Amino acid sequence: MDKSTSINEPIWNQFGASIDMLENAIKMCPDQHWDTSLNFWRTSYHCLFWTDYYLTTEPNKFKPPSPFSFSEFDSGKKPDRTYTKLEMILYLEHCRQKAKKLISTLTAVSYTHLTLPTSDLV
Repeated sequence: MDKSTSINEPIWNQFGASIDMLENAIKMCPDQHWDTSLNFWRTSYHCLFWTDYYLTTEPNKFKPPSPFSFSEFDSGKKPDRTYTKLEMILYLEHCRQKAKKLISTLTAVSYTHLTLPTSDLV
């Protein structure tokens, strides 16, 4: 059995489960806590932005979908506005599809050549 065939499904199952958990958290966050000092919306955005970035095979071509900005690259800078739950769910779905596509196309050779962007690694 090909290594990629045997490992792609469990990788997707784990990654997909993580995305599902974030989706549940976003949907279950009470509206009165979405935009408070708890920064729930910003934490959600941070998770989705970096998920999207790390799923990008060519980091220099990374561009978050509209209406999202590159604010996460500026440490400590908040986006210009609060993103809504619906916008976050749509971004999450974008990330889910991107992850599913990437993981489904990995082969044994690509696993050995897989590299991560290093722009924010210390």
